[in-house]
This record gives sequence, structure tokens and C-alpha cells, in this order.
Amino acid sequence: MITLVKRPAPSRLWAWSTPLLAVLATMIAGGVLFALLGKNPFEAIRTIFWDPLFGPNAAYFRGQLLVKAGPLILIASGLAVGFRAGVWNIGAEGQYVIGAICGASVALAAYPAESGLLFPAMVLAAAIGGWAWGMIPAVLKNRFGVSEILVSLMLVYVAENLLAYMAFGPLKNPQGFGFPGSRNLQQYPAAHNPELIAGTGMHWGVVAALLAVAGAYVLMHRHIAGFRIRVAGEAPRAARFSGVVPARLVAFCLGLSGTPAGLAGLFEVAGPAGQITDSFNAGYGFTAIIVAFLGRLHPIGILLAGLLMALTYIGGDMAQLMLQLPAAAIQVFQGMLLFFLLGFDFLTNYSIRIRGALA
Repeated sequence: MITLVKRPAPSRLWAWSTPLLAVLATMIAGGVLFALLGKNPFEAIRTIFWDPLFGPNAAYFRGQLLVKAGPLILIASGLAVGFRAGVWNIGAEGQYVIGAICGASVALAAYPAESGLLFPAMVLAAAIGGWAWGMIPAVLKNRFGVSEILVSLMLVYVAENLLAYMAFGPLKNPQGFGFPGSRNLQQYPAAHNPELIAGTGMHWGVVAALLAVAGAYVLMHRHIAGFRIRVAGEAPRAARFSGVVPARLVAFCLGLSGTPAGLAGLFEVAGPAGQITDSFNAGYGFTAIIVAFLGRLHPIGILLAGLLMALTYIGGDMAQLMLQLPAAAIQVFQGMLLFFLLGFDFLTNYSIRIRGALA
């Protein structure tokens, strides 16, 4: 007979081995999936995980790794702080979109002015936009007790509709021959977010992601606010005795997680994406949730998890092109990572007892 027994304390061994086991299980289950689709599973796994780093044209793909990882790490660093406190922002995708709209709006309103202050103004607008969109569920939770999970998630669809409205309406390029989408910010030097080191993929969004990792580490491990955040997540009743005010904590965490999401949107629209379109949102906000948990909600873990998830993005695109794998199969493969992560994570707090023997 198999029973689950709650551990007296969470297992450190399982806590840190869970991400590795989840990646391994994803590779195995993904290989089975690819085999069922009639593809060579070993070739598919090699294409996803090996070829972008060491295969032909690896130099180019290694540069793209930072381009993809930057927004994931930046968003996940903010989300992890709230998750540690038990504040669940599931709507980073919406905050990402709003940040892009706000930042791009500043640039397009100033077009064709050239000023060194324009890009900082775009960054500020994006940060305020992401913060404000994150504060909506905070206000509703603190004032009316509404679940921040539902509100933040529903606001994603509001943001997506607003994005489509902007692409077809106020931000549409007047010289775009009627096609939806804004002017290309890559062709607007004052508003462009270029590579800082040619061929590396390093742009200001990647710099911001590294700063976010450092800032999150200092906050969570070297500041009294981080101690209160951890206590609020691990022992909510005891948190009040350490000076935690629940309403302030909710507002702080949702605002803090919304701000980097908005910045990620700005760095993307001013850099790799280049313009506001109705299909601008690429799912970074949702994928960042996987990155946060894969990194064990720890800043350094998030940095490594972001690079790994970016690798699956790049390798997945290569697999679609070279092996003719359907895009849905790649999305399922990425989703498996979260599935196995949550499954193995269960064993952090519970052990399996089989016929009286602890396993």
C-alpha cells in the first residue's frame, strides 16, 4: 500500500534536486512525444538543447540566448518576490504588454525628435505602466478581498485587447499603407534599444535583468523587508508579529512584480520586436512563472532557469524548422517542464511510504 506522509520539515535534498529531475523527466517524456509524432527523439532533443550552443551557427544562436533570456529573467525576478510572500501575480503578461504600450507611446508621440532624454522617458513610462497595471489587483484585493490571481489573469486579456486597439488605431503607422502596427522603433535611433556589444545579444534589457537579479538577492537575503516577505509566505500568522502589514505587503509585491514586467515589454518593443503589433505579446509573462519556480524562487536559480528556458525557445524554433515539428508540440514540451517541476516538488514536503518502509 502506498501512502503519503508529510515530512516534519521540507527536504533540502528534494528542494534542490527537483529542478534537475524535472528537466530530465521532461527530456524523457518529450522524447516519447516526438517519437509518437514520427521524429527521431534523440535528434529532436539534441536539436533543442545542444545545437543552439555547439552546433552549426552556434555563435549566432548563443547571442540570441540573451535576447530570449533577458525578459524571462527580468519578469521572473519580480514575480519570485511576490510568490515568496504568498502573493500570486499571474498577470505579468498583461503588465508586459502595458509597459510596451506606454513606452512606445512616449517614443511615437515625440517622433521624429532626437533627444538623449527620450529613451529614459520611455523606460520611466513603461515602469509606471507595469506598476499601475499590477496595482489594480492589489487595490481590489485590499479593498474588496478579491483574489489577485483571478484579477491579474483577467487583466491579461484586457491588455491584449488594448494592444490590438493600439495597433489598429492610435499607434498605427500613418505611413504603413493601412497595415496594423506602429512605426518601427529600430529605425528611430533615439528610441531604439540596440545591442551594446555586437553579436552578443546584450542590450539594455539584459542589463536590467542582471540588475534585477542582484536587486532581488539583496532584498531577499540582505534586507529586513526580505525577511518579512519570507515570513509572510512561510508563517502568515507569525508575520504580523514581525511588523508585516498585509495590505502593504500585497501592494508592494504586486507593484514590484509589475514594474519589471513593464520594463521587459519596453526593452522588447524598442529592441528585438521593434514595433507595437496585435501579436506583440509572446507569452514571456506566463513563461516567467515557470522560470521563477524552476529557479526555486531564488535570484541565482532564476538566472540559470531563464537561460535554460531561453534555450528551449531557440532550440524549439530550430526543431520546427529543421525537423518539421509542429509548434504545438514544442509548447507541450515546454509545459511538461512545469508539470514535472510541480510533481517532483510535492516530494519536498511529503515522503512516500510503501508497506511501512519510508522511500
